[in-house]
Amino acid sequence: MPAFLSPPAVIHGEHTVKTSEIVTDVLGRHPDAAWAPRVESIAASTGIEARGWMLPLQAAVAPGGGNGLPAAGADATRAALAREGVTGPDADRVIAALEAIPAPQTVAERTAPAWAAVQEYGERAARGALQIAGLDASDIDCVITSNSTTPALPGLDVSLANRLPLRNDVLLLPATQWACIAGTRSLALAADLVAADPDRVVLVVISEALSTTYQPADDTLESLIVRLLFADTAVAAVVTGRPRPESVLRLDSAWNHTLPGTQDLHRLDTRADGTHFVMDRRGPRAVQETVTAMWAWLQERYGEDPEAWHPDVLLAHPGGTRVLEYMEQTMPEAWPSGLLEFSRDSYTSGNRGGAAVFDIMRRAYDAGQAPGSRAVLYAAAPGLTATALEGQWL
Repeated sequence: MPAFLSPPAVIHGEHTVKTSEIVTDVLGRHPDAAWAPRVESIAASTGIEARGWMLPLQAAVAPGGGNGLPAAGADATRAALAREGVTGPDADRVIAALEAIPAPQTVAERTAPAWAAVQEYGERAARGALQIAGLDASDIDCVITSNSTTPALPGLDVSLANRLPLRNDVLLLPATQWACIAGTRSLALAADLVAADPDRVVLVVISEALSTTYQPADDTLESLIVRLLFADTAVAAVVTGRPRPESVLRLDSAWNHTLPGTQDLHRLDTRADGTHFVMDRRGPRAVQETVTAMWAWLQERYGEDPEAWHPDVLLAHPGGTRVLEYMEQTMPEAWPSGLLEFSRDSYTSGNRGGAAVFDIMRRAYDAGQAPGSRAVLYAAAPGLTATALEGQWL
């Protein structure tokens, strides 16, 4: 370090999904769930009235192309019924009833259109970042990509190499499992790359269709919360080893932290009907531990006296409002209030996962963050693992 960052491009999901629509959907499917009487108050507590998705809500809740018949088909089902003594018209009625039952979408039915959207949005964000930085695709030496909810091989990196198009000798670094820390950890990696070669130009692209974790059949309280939180976003930015006229943020140092024994608190599970995000109620407290560790890192870096240094803006994606509140409660008393203004503003339209920090950064930039402002970027992700950076607005 240092590394220099141009303003990020942010492409929000173009399909607006209102919280009221989600409430209507879940109550229609799970009217007898234990949490059903509290759905509206739970939804209101998120503070999110609407979020943008790459695909419409109907794409998530539509039935699949199959039906209730076993995969072996009608003949095998008829044979099985015959072995149980069900034959003739009775068997016909059973098979007709099974054929009338809509099947949930399969992994392929759910993921394929989302993956197509992730690539399209990623390309748009990448082109936007290049335009903002005043560069062409031919100027890029390395591309770091992340997309956790639509796994594919080849991945987003290869897709962008063909879509932009990039030079044949560009270094491609896909990171499909970074999830919520993709924003901060990609910047930390990019800073290391340009420190090794200050003439290197790195393009970071994160494209997340978190709406693929919306699973209509799930009836747990945790799955309800997942459906209420997530938004779809693609972001991109250029990182260089030397300042450019377009540079707006200098990154000076990075910090990484992983909590042992927490790998099961939040995770993605792939099942027959698609990707499920599994939450654990212990998660926020574990994330709070990473916040405490980050404060210790900053204290060690800048001394015991809280007056010696403080950020002017804190671009933080901790995953939820509870941790934002914890950050405000535990930061040094001498620090100014309102450091999390842009983080809270971003969260009112959904949890953007790995794209969140770039979205928060863009909001600070659009608001006219003053040159010389000191910034801290922070994110935590399933693992539990966290990455933070600190630097200065240019």
